Amino acid sequence: MDGISLGPLLIRWNGLLIALGIAMGALLAARQAKRRDYEPEIIYDLFLPLIVWGVLGARLWHILTPPLSSLELGLTTQYYFSHLVDSVAFWIGGFGIPGAWIGGTLALLYFARKNEFSFWELSDILAPGVALAQFVGRLGNYFNQELYGLPTNLPWKIFIDPAHRLNGFESVNFYQPLFMYEALLNFANMFFLLWLARRFNGILKTGDLFLAYLGFYSLVRFLLEFLRLDVSLVNGFNINQVFFAVVFICAGIGMVLRHRLVQKL
Repeated sequence: MDGISLGPLLIRWNGLLIALGIAMGALLAARQAKRRDYEPEIIYDLFLPLIVWGVLGARLWHILTPPLSSLELGLTTQYYFSHLVDSVAFWIGGFGIPGAWIGGTLALLYFARKNEFSFWELSDILAPGVALAQFVGRLGNYFNQELYGLPTNLPWKIFIDPAHRLNGFESVNFYQPLFMYEALLNFANMFFLLWLARRFNGILKTGDLFLAYLGFYSLVRFLLEFLRLDVSLVNGFNINQVFFAVVFICAGIGMVLRHRLVQKL
């Protein structure tokens, strides 16, 4: 079953779970804002710009770095540029989390500057909620039969319909549930961030929680890309894996340098 039918309207499970994840993430972020003596309404003020810029960034990333499954359908970067209507038809092709990060970060920077808030404080507040939203949203990949990994005979293998298999794998039935690995690790990331915030409340600097989120998720994605079949290649390199490797290194260096500077002072 693809979704829930409401008369002529079909609400797809993937979209429903993404929306549910965003709502749950926003509620968690509102609670974190209250813990830090912020008005929870600040999260709801942020909600629309983060979603809009996050979606636009995610879509642009997909257009510039389409995965193999899109290329096999002819959905190349050149195709999108010559078919502008399809480039904004979000049900055609997909999205990329690196672009969502970039778009959401730019929106948060603008919001913080405009309203005279600390960008790092807001990013700390949002980090656990973002991890929760990613956990719930990733579950929707099951219904779309996407984000699966290498062929496997493990007990938790999943069956992929022939229509959703990549060229060269038409006769292979079972694959790694890559989406589930990422979902569970996103859930672990959320709990890790919440524990970190409480356990080291007096030690963490503003922004450390956000850097911890970036480092945790980037490491997860970097490692899972080794199992992924539907990769995005740029000049022969898995661009997503390269991106997350760079973010992981930068987050780690940023965390170390910030605390070393504090110790020296």
